[in-house]
Amino acid sequence: MGFAQAYTVFPPPARHLELPVDTPYIERLQGTPIFGALRADTLEFLLEGTRMVAVHAGAYFFREGEPAEGMFVLESGRVVVLKGWQGAELEMRELAPGDCFGEMALLDLFPRSASIRALADSAAIELTAADLYRLSKHDLEQFALVQMNIGRELSRRLRVTDELLFRARMGELSDSAPAPFRAV
Repeated sequence: MGFAQAYTVFPPPARHLELPVDTPYIERLQGTPIFGALRADTLEFLLEGTRMVAVHAGAYFFREGEPAEGMFVLESGRVVVLKGWQGAELEMRELAPGDCFGEMALLDLFPRSASIRALADSAAIELTAADLYRLSKHDLEQFALVQMNIGRELSRRLRVTDELLFRARMGELSDSAPAPFRAV
């Protein structure tokens, strides 16, 4: 399968369709960690400049080591987070609609720390630093809320990682723990 078949970029959502405040789409986005507590009008404004990226099953949204330009909020499908180790890709965790990935790109200037591969045909909203800058000029309070939400999500993930590392060092990582290091 060629690159064009595996990776398709859709234009931003059509803006001629007005999204009412109570639209199920906006409410669903408000229920995600990154967009939680954002006003509907803020989400509509933010979505005007974003794009939807679709990836076929087996293809990558991005690979570890590539330049990082934005984060994604998974709209549909399933993806897996992969980390390279001694020539193999190790499965860290699976993500489902509503989950985000690549958010470190909005906070640091480093290359991608992991790869994201679609397990099923998937689509995600891409959110770049330019999108956040545009939001900061439009509504600083809502911009701060998005940044806080990103920070909370990173903090939550760090707590899980700390717990797994501690348990592994203590020799108490059981079969009931997530299987973060399964070779694929």
